[in-house]
Amino acid sequence: MGFPLGLSAQAMTVVVLALAEQPATWRYGHELCQQLDLEPGRLYRALMRLADLGLLEAAWESEAPADRPPRHRYRLSGPGRAYAATLAAGPPVPATTARGVGGIRRRPRLQGT
Repeated sequence: MGFPLGLSAQAMTVVVLALAEQPATWRYGHELCQQLDLEPGRLYRALMRLADLGLLEAAWESEAPADRPPRHRYRLSGPGRAYAATLAAGPPVPATTARGVGGIRRRPRLQGT
């Protein structure tokens, strides 16, 4: 599966594999930033794109402490787990691959972009 729209396929792959370590566990962006040593802007773009592709579930924390606002949390979806297994089992997937994994397809590019 290729990751379109100029996002780093490497960053997205690293995020998927990190979440695959505990696929049923909800994780927070700050925690992933520290674990993966990624800049927040790069991480959050990757998380949003993965969620748009259906590889992640994203939800607001249900019970935030009174001293801070609720946070977004993330975990792999069913297709995300299948994609993580594919990544772990085989050689790296070229970023220019047009085929999707688990029924996920690349979005067409808009004219002029």
